[in-house]
Order: sequence, then structure tokens, then C-alpha cells
Amino acid sequence: MSAAPETRADSEPALYPRRWAALGVIAISQLMVVLDATIVNIALPSARDDLGITEADQQWVVTAYTLAFGGLLLLGGRIADYWGRKRTFMVGAIGFAVASAIGGLATTGPLLFAARALQGGFGALLAPAALALLTVLFVDAKERAKAFAVYGAIAGGGSAVGLLLGGVLTEYVSWRWCLLVNIPIALLALVLAIRVVPESRAHGDTSYDIPGAVIVTLGLTSLVYGFTEAAKAGQGWSSGTTWGFIGAGIALLIAFVFVETRTKNPLLPLRIVLDRNRGGAYLTSVLVGAGLFGAFLFLALYLQGVLGYTPLKTGFASLPVTVGVLIAATVASNALPRTGPKPLMILGPILAAAGMVMLRFIDIDTSFWAHLFPAQILLGLGLGFTFVPLSSLALVGVPEHDAGAASAALNATQQIGGSLGTALLNTIATSAITAYLLANPSAGPEEAVRAARMAQVDGYSHAFTWSAALILVAAVVAAVFIKVRKEDLPSGEGVAHVG
Repeated sequence: MSAAPETRADSEPALYPRRWAALGVIAISQLMVVLDATIVNIALPSARDDLGITEADQQWVVTAYTLAFGGLLLLGGRIADYWGRKRTFMVGAIGFAVASAIGGLATTGPLLFAARALQGGFGALLAPAALALLTVLFVDAKERAKAFAVYGAIAGGGSAVGLLLGGVLTEYVSWRWCLLVNIPIALLALVLAIRVVPESRAHGDTSYDIPGAVIVTLGLTSLVYGFTEAAKAGQGWSSGTTWGFIGAGIALLIAFVFVETRTKNPLLPLRIVLDRNRGGAYLTSVLVGAGLFGAFLFLALYLQGVLGYTPLKTGFASLPVTVGVLIAATVASNALPRTGPKPLMILGPILAAAGMVMLRFIDIDTSFWAHLFPAQILLGLGLGFTFVPLSSLALVGVPEHDAGAASAALNATQQIGGSLGTALLNTIATSAITAYLLANPSAGPEEAVRAARMAQVDGYSHAFTWSAALILVAAVVAAVFIKVRKEDLPSGEGVAHVG
């Protein structure tokens, strides 16, 4: 077993010699977890036809993963803190591989949905353990900025990589390999972790808040299901079922807050969220996540359903986002120690929203190079400038005992935002498509085909508009709530101790 960093007599933590190798292992696992949220987007039509999944239910292939992931991340962070971050990381990797195998071999839609939820559950162990390990391994301010740049680039670009990989695997192998590909990746991370990742854990009260985990997961699921019902034909926002699930979800989330105030060792200590800067960072993450997941989903649908791109071409057409993220992450990592997080966290959402606004003006024959390419570059630049400072800011001043919970909260906010955003934006897009078709009845087969494409364009345009609005609100939140100066960025104090 690798040894954890020692502590000098003057209480300054020694630098773990294999920390950069450990960062590589963390990067591999983070990429796997992030790209799995979008890798199935392009494969959805093939999986739906193969397993007989209805169009109304196909979204659960995406949301079953993000809901389980986001809902259980807080519990996963606590488990990582108390049980051991390396041990939790390894169990998460093994479970993720097993769940991926079940999904890749699924013979029915419900089995695929269950496998995706199981993936999300084990991802909820893997992700917070990885980020908490990064937090305790990199205690020097400059080194931590570089480490978070890697993490932020993966968090922002992993979704686009998932689209590309999904296109390649779907076109040349099978949609099933969009899940089976995780098996060798997880095993590689597991083998490397045994050699280069040190164990660390928090000390003190190690009880688990199981009621809190159950309540928050049920609340989020009910909320997303309510949004999903609103998108179905015959339901809509006037349906009692829709508002019943939304109301139940809100009530459960309120109950979760109440439970957390009464629990001795809560799942999410309110002291973590109520800090002005961290609260602002988490809210920013929710809003950006809502716009981000919706953008990738509807962009993939537009490229295939309207422009007629193949899965492979759709994957490659999504690469500009990744390019923008990598450029911005590099610049942001160098600028962060000099500017502090606030300017970057305002600039990032503004750039991303500008890209969304460009996507708002798509048509049935929009040019890729003149329109879609620059829009995606702007989107990628915005995400890169946002995620790098966001990852660092969310852990400012967090004591070592709460490192896992704070890390999990950051991951959870992005996934929860993605779940809620996908459901809400899908409802907006579906409503707009239906309204367009009713307002523009077609007379013949050719007109019907064109009307269907125009309706999709109208629906996706509405979704991109609301995505831009959500991300712009994130810029306002950052401007109002973030007060951390560059001198306040973490330099290892409070989170460096490992044992």
C-alpha cells in the first residue's frame, strides 16, 4: 500500500512524491464518470430500436445515471471521508465496471435503465473520492492550480469527448460498447491506484446520514419525473400528475434541509453551503450544469435529426467544444493565481451564453464552419473559464473533515443541474415542436417532412435560448456572491492532513 504524505515538525505537509502520477489516475476515473453522462446520447436511437424503448422513456437512459449520481454523491463523499478515500475509489471503480457490463449486455429497456442507475451509484463513490484525494495530495497553491486545471478541463470537456466516442463506437461497433468501454478504463484506473494513490481519511464522528440520502434522492427523482410528465402528450403543465410530482419533489427537498439541521452528523453540513463563496459556487454549478447538459443533448439531436449527420460525423462535429475547453483551461490555470476566481467565473458564463445565443439561430441548412463551429468554440471557452476556478473555489476554507462532503456537493450540483435542466429543456422543446406543427399543418408528404424538420429547429432553438438564460444567470450569481480574492485561494491549510 502506498504511504500517505508525512507531516513535518513545523506542521507543514510534505509533498507526496507520486502526486502527479496519482493525478493521472484521478484524471482517468473522472473522464470515465463525466463522459458517461453523454456518451449514450448519440447511441440512443440505436439502443431504443434494439430494446424496444419508447421515445417517451428513452430519456431515462440519461437521467437514471445523472439522478443516481447526483442524488448519492453527498453520501459517497461522506463514505470516502470516513471509510478511506483510496478504498472508496477502488470499490467505485470495480462497481462501475460491473454496472457497465450489465448495461452493455442488457436485453430490455428496464434492465438498461437499472444498469445506468447502478453506474450512477458507483460513480457517486468514485467521483468524490477522486476529488478529495486531489485536494489532500496537492497542497502547494501553484501545483494545486495546475491540478485543478486538469480536473476542470476534464469536467468541462468530458461531455464532448463522450459524444465523439459515442459516435465512433455506435457507427463502427455497437451502441453496447458505449457502456462496455468503461470496463478496461475502470480496470486500468484500479490497477494504477493500487500502486500510486495513497490512503487518507478524515477523523472524528464517522456515522452516516442514511435518511438524508434517501430523502434528497427521492426528492430529486420526483422533481425530474414531474418535468418529464409535462413533456408528454396529453399531460403538459396543466396536468395534476405533473404538479403532484413537482410538489412532492419540492416538499421532500425542504424536508431534507430540515433533517440536516436536526442530524448530529448530516449528509450535507449546512455550514458548507451557507458560506457565501461556496454557496455561490454551488449555485453557479447548478445553473451551468443545467445549460450544459441540455446543449449537448439538443445539439446531438439537431445534427442527426435535422442536418442528417451520421453518428460518427455528429461526434466529430462536437469536437470544437473540447478544443475551446482545453484552451480556456490552460489560460485559466495560469491566470487564476493572479486574478482570483471571480473575473474568470463571470467571463466564462458570458462566453458560454454567447455560444448558446448563436445556436439559437439555427436553421434546417445551417453551415457548420460559419455557424456551428464558432458557436461551439465560444461554448467550450466559456466552460473552461468557469470550471477551473469553480473547482478550486468550492473547497476554499473547507476543513479536512468535510473535504469529501464539499467535493461531493460540487459534483452533485453539476449532475443535479444537468438532470433538472435536461428534463425542463426537453419539456420546453417538446412543447414548442408541438405548437409549431399545430400552427403549420402540412398538405403533402414532402411538406410534412419539411414541417417536421422546421418544428425540430423551432423546438431546439427555444431550448438553446433558455440554456443561454440559465448560464447568464450563473454569471450574475458569480458577480454577486463571489468575494474571494486571489490571496484567499487554498494553499493546503485545513485540508492537507491525511492519515
